[in-house]
Amino acid sequence: MKPKCTSKERILNAFRHVESDRIPIDFGSTGNTSITKDAYESLKRLLKIDLPTKLMSKNLATAFVDEVVLERFGVDTRGVFLSGSDEWHDIKLSEDKYIDEWGITYYKPQNSPFYDALKNPLAGELSSKILKEYPWPNPHNKGRVRDVRERVRFLREHTDYAVVFHVMGGFITQSQYLRGLEQWLQDIAAEPELLGELLDCTLQYQLDLAMDALAECGFDVDVVHFGDDLGMQSGLMFSPRSYREIIKPRQAKLFAAVKTHTKAKILYHTCGSNYDILDDLIEIGVDALNPVQTNAKNMQADRLKREFGSRLTFWGGIDTHTQSGSGDSGKIEEEVRQVLKVMAPGGGYVLNAIHNIQPNVSAENICAIFDTALKYSSL
Repeated sequence: MKPKCTSKERILNAFRHVESDRIPIDFGSTGNTSITKDAYESLKRLLKIDLPTKLMSKNLATAFVDEVVLERFGVDTRGVFLSGSDEWHDIKLSEDKYIDEWGITYYKPQNSPFYDALKNPLAGELSSKILKEYPWPNPHNKGRVRDVRERVRFLREHTDYAVVFHVMGGFITQSQYLRGLEQWLQDIAAEPELLGELLDCTLQYQLDLAMDALAECGFDVDVVHFGDDLGMQSGLMFSPRSYREIIKPRQAKLFAAVKTHTKAKILYHTCGSNYDILDDLIEIGVDALNPVQTNAKNMQADRLKREFGSRLTFWGGIDTHTQSGSGDSGKIEEEVRQVLKVMAPGGGYVLNAIHNIQPNVSAENICAIFDTALKYSSL
């Protein structure tokens, strides 16, 4: 039997590729490893927890997970999140439409819990002059880091959880919302230098934001989380060559800044099939990959573990899209066992669902995910 570990030790052991006394578990420590509001309220009803739901992201309809739920599922992580700027309040156009501080208009389609981009402010003609004159949000506004210092201090002084700092807004994804995805994909092929200028603007914002927030808490966190979407179900959104020439150097700058100032590990979220660039991500400092979308091309759990398991920690991998809906919880229990059978040996794995748990996932199946992991750990 392995010696008892603290929650922080379990997470750090996962990065060291060392097995702990049980499987490390994350739930809700980032904006990509949480749960949608409707699913969360169903879960609280099942668990007989009478607490108001606090919204994490309006666009993604995600909720903050309450401490009582985290304790119920043996979660080893606790998230640290940023606030909004004191200089900006969203412009409400209608009940389901608004403009954010980047100038992007979002709307919520009928019968959908999620918001989509309706107007991209940098669509159409783009130039260096337009980028220079654009009213970029101020990353240094003190409202953004409100309560960060107190949150980290409390976690350090009163708990033994691993502290995960979630950096809002991936600089790649943000550039896509500004430009519009179709135009952005044309730019990466036809106007790479101009696209690079746009990426430099969104990168600088995220870099400044991250450094301000990390400085606020004395750079004393265990994991720093960044997220973008580089992949689709069948492969990358763009060629590996375009990634290496345009995206990779900018990611390297961001990750290097974090690692220069902290001992924190980098947790990187990107959906879809990213197999073709996993070596690149490792090279520039990514320590853990989320969500490990095992149903995407070349992303099978056994293949990833075999080829990258000694160099990369996997964070996720439980398929809530096809396996964890309202069906038999026995199927999800079997799925969890199969993933753990592949991913758990030798460490290098943190259990979490593939992306935020969606509204169609039953409360019973959510419980089955975490309860099965705890049961597996005790075998």
